[in-house]
Amino acid sequence: MGEVGTRPTGWAGFGLDAVRAGVDAVRTAVDAGVDRVGVALRDVAGAGAGLVESAGDALRTATGTGAGLVGGVLRDVAGTGAGLAGGVAGVARAVATPGGARGVVVEAAWLTAHTVLYPWGAIEQQFRPEGHLRHYRTDRLPLRRRGLVVSAMDAAGTPIVLVHGIGDNRSTFAVLSGALRRRGFGVVHAVNYSVLTALTGDVRRSAALLGEHVERICEQTGSDRVHVIGHSLGGLIARYYVQRLHGDARVKTLVTLGTPHGGTLAAYLFPTSLTRQLRPGSDLLAELSEPCRPCRTKFVVVWSGMDQVVIPQRHARLEHPSLRVEEYRIRDSGHLSLSVDTRALQVVVTAVTRTDDATDHPIVPVREGFSSSEVT
Repeated sequence: MGEVGTRPTGWAGFGLDAVRAGVDAVRTAVDAGVDRVGVALRDVAGAGAGLVESAGDALRTATGTGAGLVGGVLRDVAGTGAGLAGGVAGVARAVATPGGARGVVVEAAWLTAHTVLYPWGAIEQQFRPEGHLRHYRTDRLPLRRRGLVVSAMDAAGTPIVLVHGIGDNRSTFAVLSGALRRRGFGVVHAVNYSVLTALTGDVRRSAALLGEHVERICEQTGSDRVHVIGHSLGGLIARYYVQRLHGDARVKTLVTLGTPHGGTLAAYLFPTSLTRQLRPGSDLLAELSEPCRPCRTKFVVVWSGMDQVVIPQRHARLEHPSLRVEEYRIRDSGHLSLSVDTRALQVVVTAVTRTDDATDHPIVPVREGFSSSEVT
């Protein structure tokens, strides 16, 4: 038997060595595992911090982008609101005058009459060449009509095409067409386009259809050219036909009444495909403002300082370097009643009876040839 405290020998010593070796291996493995766990935890913590920082950057970027978008929208809304407020203020100033009060009464009266006539206007007008196209006798004509046929047969023989505004029909020209016929114009024809145009319409497509209609009128009357009078949207449709679809070869004079040549802020109130084209800065209006070839058509623009549809009212003006434009401002006529206003009628009759608009004249830039008159 060995002494106490001495290292066991034999199988006992071998077993003790094996236990110690196992303990050392476990301790080494534990230490290595702890190191690996620490490294892994540090990696995870670092990656997590990086993800948190990236998420923070993304959130800051998204917040900045969102703030920019919201700010842009708010600025656009504020600008539109300010424009609408300015337009309403312009109408209010016009209404506050004696002429403005009369204009309000006329607008209300014509709105009532127009409502009554609207069902009749929905019926398509049958085209019938009349008057001087059938005979040249003047003994049965009223004196006013007889005088126009005798003194300006070319003017009396040129067809006049009327194009109505959005959601309307030919009833808006009930007064104007009758007045033109009484003054000696034998062919006065109002075009109807679909009432759904306000929802699904397109100015470009409507302009092409107007061109087809003009061609049919020229074919049936034997006339080479026509005059076109467009109210509101009708003027813009006719302008696109003349300016972009070579309609100036057919249209001698284009008269626009309350047409939003520069767009109208009121179009933001109705989110349809057509009204988007009538908003200031739209693709359609940008296309029309682009430089174009010289245009043979004479433009006569009539607009009102009391127009409650074209806002701001100055957007009913037309300035383009390739177009010859005459401008007439009426202070106190509402949008609807422009087609029945006696001052507008005077401008229309004068424009379509003049014989000084030969087709071989040079094109005068608007900054030089533009004339602005006020009709009282």
